[in-house]
Amino acid sequence: MDSLAVQLRAVCKRYPHFALDRVDLSVTQGSIMGFLGANGAGKSTTIRILMGLVHQHSGSVRVLGHDMPTAQALAKQEIGFVSEDLRLYGSATLQWHMDLVASIYPRWDAAYAQALLGRFDLKAVQKIKGLSHGQRVKAALLLALARRPRLLVLDEPTTGLDPVARHEVLAELMDAMIDEERTVLFSSHNTRDVEQIADAITFIDRGKIVDADDKENYLERWRRIQLDLPPGRSLPDLPGTVSLVGEGRSRVLTTSRFSEDITGACQTAGASIHAVQTMSLEEIFVNTVIGQRGEAAA
Repeated sequence: MDSLAVQLRAVCKRYPHFALDRVDLSVTQGSIMGFLGANGAGKSTTIRILMGLVHQHSGSVRVLGHDMPTAQALAKQEIGFVSEDLRLYGSATLQWHMDLVASIYPRWDAAYAQALLGRFDLKAVQKIKGLSHGQRVKAALLLALARRPRLLVLDEPTTGLDPVARHEVLAELMDAMIDEERTVLFSSHNTRDVEQIADAITFIDRGKIVDADDKENYLERWRRIQLDLPPGRSLPDLPGTVSLVGEGRSRVLTTSRFSEDITGACQTAGASIHAVQTMSLEEIFVNTVIGQRGEAAA
């Protein structure tokens, strides 16, 4: 069995004012991949391509062992898709939607669907048009999860949710991952949501993949080092240096390749280390994107 649930290679898609530029994206089977980018970075376009909703101009796309878009009908039998703008039939009840999905997908789990109704505080007899935004998102997630898909694709699913609804949605996603065969691709611009549930991260900005790694590797190798540098002294070129800022004796060094060798080199140059601080995923994301944009503009 293919170890990759999703594999995009050198995928390009051109629009008049935007383009995906040779996107490579790999999602290991059984993992939760956080797909992070600012609004307009290319997340939704990438997802529409891997879902077969949009055709790439070049490059290859393979999902659950199927080439896309040619074999999308087979692939979609095992993909659950939830988007913030996913439209359900407003005049129909949630039960009608559940019956419809159950009639199409043989792996529909009626008992799990009933359990999700209780966890999400939803009523099957309610019409979709009477649901709040948060309830509609939870209804769409129920319809996707109860199919027991091998791959769950989420495009900004928590956008606009209140804190309680966000907690419920994220908790259910983490619970769904008990089955190690299930894979999740979670697209978002909310780094806190992604940091909470993802075990791998891919950053995209302006249509390009700018970095990808395991979440723990990101958190382990990024550091902010506060130091005191005497007059007349300077730091050597250090691997992984993202920025070095400060005035007078005070400096703050941000590095993406932290090790004891980095602090040792700073001390050898005459600097005193005041603090070595870990960084949040949001800080890492912002520094990565800003650094990439600076290189592109140079």
